[in-house]
Amino acid sequence: MTKYIKWLGLIFGVVVLNILLFSPGFIGLGFGGGAFSTALSVTMLFGSVMALCYGSYTLLFKQPVVLPVKQIETHEDYVEALSFYRRIKVLEEDITLGLSQLSRMKKKKETLLNVLNQRFDPGELSYKKFASVTLEVEKLLYLNIRSVLNRLHVFDEAEYAALMKSKSSKIPPKLFQEKTKVYNDYLSYVKDSLHTNEEILLKLDQLLLEISRLDSFEAGDIEQMPCMQDIDQLIKHTKLYRQ
Repeated sequence: MTKYIKWLGLIFGVVVLNILLFSPGFIGLGFGGGAFSTALSVTMLFGSVMALCYGSYTLLFKQPVVLPVKQIETHEDYVEALSFYRRIKVLEEDITLGLSQLSRMKKKKETLLNVLNQRFDPGELSYKKFASVTLEVEKLLYLNIRSVLNRLHVFDEAEYAALMKSKSSKIPPKLFQEKTKVYNDYLSYVKDSLHTNEEILLKLDQLLLEISRLDSFEAGDIEQMPCMQDIDQLIKHTKLYRQ
């Protein structure tokens, strides 16, 4: 849907540009003037056609290129890389969930840092501890998404579809079971990683709630907060699991 909106925007932009160029009430280019005006008019028309053709091809027909995982650095990179795999039907809902998690993580981080800026001075130890755990949790979520992308990169959708369609009728039962297990492991890993991300987002919500409830507390009390302890355990468990 987005690509069609962009395509319509491209057409609208080209039309508006040509109206401005050739309308007598604006620039007023035409073919009845001097040689320079005629040449410029031809050039602009040719450029408009080329821009429309190339833009249409890029938006509607050109196959997207997956961004290599090792080149992913920013939030936008993660969104772009994960969006590429929406075409995998069996994982479409999971990919949509992953994209939602990226969006929610960004918003929750901004909200948390905003609350911290309102309640603490950036130089305070309390601010540094809360900000540090927020960034650590964000890294953990991105680590899970990166791991998912690594699995998706080697997931063969065509072979999986053919395997499910055959239902072991064309290959030995043992081989069918082994291949099915491999693909089920792929799918389970993706779902487990996204489940962990949901836990991460929930812990951030709980952390934000606990911060908003407390009128005052010492920096030394932060580690004793139930949510901080839960987050610490989640980080340790996930890092150990990923090793």
